[in-house]
Amino acid sequence: QVQLVESGGGLVQAGGSLRLSCTVSGRTSNIWSVGWFRQAPGKERDFVAHISWTARTTYYADSVKGRFTISRENAKNTVNLQMSSLKPEDTAVYYCAAGVGLGFGDSSGEYPYWGQGTQVTVSS
Repeated sequence: QVQLVESGGGLVQAGGSLRLSCTVSGRTSNIWSVGWFRQAPGKERDFVAHISWTARTTYYADSVKGRFTISRENAKNTVNLQMSSLKPEDTAVYYCAAGVGLGFGDSSGEYPYWGQGTQVTVSS
């Protein structure tokens, strides 16, 4: 089994920065990638970014490209999402998820393991 624990959510002003972390434990040998998704109230859950477990490849949604950076700290099995130049439109609950490499990694259906979510609120 795989467990994911998130941290780092909070309130930040527009233009500011925030760093989210996701610590992965359990049967990590089965993990191919870790993704970040977000969901605003009344909206669908959208892909944000993902990283291969080897950290050799990363992909970003167009809406966050150039502003967000996904990375992995191998020694701690932790995946981070560094968010900068934040906009009110970034306000959402952010989720990290572990996938098993059955697709491109940008669809929520590809991820069988999910964290509990953390709230990010960007004020204007």
